[in-house]
Amino acid sequence: MPGSLARRLPWGTVSSSQPVPGPEPIADAAPVSLCAREPRVPADRLVAEMVPPPRFDSVRFSTYIPDPNQPSQVRAVGVLEEFAAGLGGAHAVGTPKRGFLGFGRAKAPKLPAGPRGVYLDGGYGVGKTHLLASLWHATPAEPALKAFGTFVELTNLVGALGFQQTVRTLSGHRLLCIDEFELDDPGDTVLVSTLLGKLVEAGVALAATSNTLPGKLGEGRFASADFLREIQGLSAHFRALRIDGEDYRHRGLPEAPAPYSEEQVTKAAYATEGSSLDDFPHLLDHLSRVHPSRYGALTDGLKAVCLTDVQPIPDQSTALRLVVLADRLYDREVPVLASGLPFDRLFSEEMLNGGYRKKYFRAISRLTALARDAKGLVEPV
Repeated sequence: MPGSLARRLPWGTVSSSQPVPGPEPIADAAPVSLCAREPRVPADRLVAEMVPPPRFDSVRFSTYIPDPNQPSQVRAVGVLEEFAAGLGGAHAVGTPKRGFLGFGRAKAPKLPAGPRGVYLDGGYGVGKTHLLASLWHATPAEPALKAFGTFVELTNLVGALGFQQTVRTLSGHRLLCIDEFELDDPGDTVLVSTLLGKLVEAGVALAATSNTLPGKLGEGRFASADFLREIQGLSAHFRALRIDGEDYRHRGLPEAPAPYSEEQVTKAAYATEGSSLDDFPHLLDHLSRVHPSRYGALTDGLKAVCLTDVQPIPDQSTALRLVVLADRLYDREVPVLASGLPFDRLFSEEMLNGGYRKKYFRAISRLTALARDAKGLVEPV
């Protein structure tokens, strides 16, 4: 194949920290390598980025379409609208913003009576994240006084800032929304529960959804009893809001698209402006040297992620890092084009039957969706 693309592209060095040599790029710039990126994220950016991800940036209560056969969905919207309206007042509106280190704010006024938190309790696929993001948007406070993130992002914030600074930073907020509160790690659950207790004392309202405990996966659709038990003394601050609906958990894992050839993936990377190109095992190794709180910054500006030689995940620590990266890519709607193994074969049977299986199912589902989004990057044969 004289002169072919396969001969002219440096297949073995796509994850090099040096600029990738090769033919003149088809796009304005050659693909970047995620392995060449070592983002340093200022602490204030970590807090500032705690907003609904791009996928949920435009959702509102008015765009939530309740199932007419599920009256609890209609009730949930009404209750959350009232909850958001009740979060106005001097603590949220018309008060100078608290400094980053938590200094300079006057004492919060006396808090209104009633629960200061709401827990959205429902199965998968009923729109809990849509409703949680809508609550954030509807709360009458400037964005700097509201925070939205997953449980993992919150624990990463504590890891980056330290516990006391995290308390000082978030205690001036009016609302903290926590999506996918993890119930499978007792240590992190106690850490976050303690943090939330401090924030409630400071007058911060809370809203959360949670994951099903590992031993309960498949045993029904709701987790409020587990959630309220795990957060211990905080349970009195939460009103559980049950949202019925079809549980997509019983549909099984989606079948991942067939992977493309290495040549197709690399050609697409060079043809797509704003794309990255990496060897999958090299990328997994690189993730071990980047704090998960920086994975969002790692993907800054990307329009597509192209991966060659996708292989089974070798161990659980690596698998959990990939889950976080998959979440960040999904939040940002970055398509993923890959060669090698299909995404539904990334995790071993032991992993899929273990305590973190729900995280792995979510990663497979999200990577599969992003792989489907990437179909248009490959030229038809």
